[in-house]
Amino acid sequence: MNDGTHMTNRPLAAFALAAALGAMSAAAPVRAEDLMQIYREAVSNDPAIASAQANWQATQEAVPQARAGLLPNASATGGVSRQQYDATVNTDPKTDISHGYTQYNALVSASQPLFRYQNIVALDQAKQQVAQSNDVLESARQDLILRVAQAYFDVLLAQFNVELADSQKKAVVESLAQAKRNFEVGVATITDTNEAQAKYDQIVAQEIATRNDLDNKITALRAIIGRFPKELKRVGPGFKPVPPDPDNLQYWVDRSRTDNLNVKVSEKNYDIATLQIDKAKAGHYPTLDLVASYGYVNSAGGSVSLGLTSSSTQGIIGVNVAVPIYQGGFVDSQVRQAIALQDKARQDLEFARRTAFTLAQTGYTGVVSAVASVKAFEQAVLSAESAYQSNVLGQEVGVRTFLDVLTVQQNVYSTRRDLAQAYFNYLIGWLRLKSAVGTLTDADVEEVNRQLRG
Repeated sequence: MNDGTHMTNRPLAAFALAAALGAMSAAAPVRAEDLMQIYREAVSNDPAIASAQANWQATQEAVPQARAGLLPNASATGGVSRQQYDATVNTDPKTDISHGYTQYNALVSASQPLFRYQNIVALDQAKQQVAQSNDVLESARQDLILRVAQAYFDVLLAQFNVELADSQKKAVVESLAQAKRNFEVGVATITDTNEAQAKYDQIVAQEIATRNDLDNKITALRAIIGRFPKELKRVGPGFKPVPPDPDNLQYWVDRSRTDNLNVKVSEKNYDIATLQIDKAKAGHYPTLDLVASYGYVNSAGGSVSLGLTSSSTQGIIGVNVAVPIYQGGFVDSQVRQAIALQDKARQDLEFARRTAFTLAQTGYTGVVSAVASVKAFEQAVLSAESAYQSNVLGQEVGVRTFLDVLTVQQNVYSTRRDLAQAYFNYLIGWLRLKSAVGTLTDADVEEVNRQLRG
């Protein structure tokens, strides 16, 4: 694989891995779903990634909203009113006056900020927020890859455990039947039969537990893609795990401290918090605006004495200056608050860097360990199978008991399960290592997917 660890496709000479993975692929139908299909469906149906995408879309509006604070603002108002004038003049005789008229008015006003430092800082913050939203969305996408891969391989391992339990059950049933026959003809004791029966009962209990675990793992995958998956493609014995490339821990931890997505998000949080201090301090600064207005008033029959129509217009253009003098300590409080939040952002950034360091280190050592584990368990399966054959022969000549054979047979199955677990640990560990340095992409999912077969 490019830009990190890589995988090479070649036939396995070792019978051990072929036997373990062959058992996993035996039941897979030709048209089984693969990892890439499940991932694409998760992209379309997972609520977490949908939420992240909606949040990204909403954040894109931060810049237009902040920029509006630096652009002209214009408005128009208008109104109409009916006025009634009634009066009595104390003359001899008294004179009653009653007069009504309609008044119309309209006003257009506009302002252009010339200096509002808070708005300038707010625009810078908005740009940082938009840039940050890209990293947040990318982080959510990488998290989805890890969740899908983990759920996918959890289902495969659970299926493998069910198949192993079923194989064990069949083997113990045959052994139990043989023990009963041997007891009936007098070549074995009742102890062998009882031991076989106890092993059978134990396997039945394990089978129930493994099937319940499989149901839980399938349900976990359903929570991501919104439906129960069909049969999944199994891992084929087509390649051997290899160490990270470059095989150097320092390279990975150094990259994680700068390229990890959570580190990038925290860095922008710190930058935004720093700008917030400037924005708070701007509460002490004056503001300067260019303002203009134009108004019109018309009174139809507004003159009480003459009943004449009058109209007037007024235009104003000028500059408004506002100088804050005292605001009850509000601005100073905001500055202190912003400084404290900046310190919080600084500590969050340091925590993100340390976490990224840990993820890179554990990811690297996990991949290296998985490579070694696969090799070790390959040999362990060979040894367990050889020991099983030896114990079968030993039982035939009377130097091994029936319980010895069942115990060694159980070890064969558990070692195969451990080999499959190590294989999955390698695949998941490789994806997590790429995520720790912020380079996990869909191409990596496709690379893993090429190791599957239906």
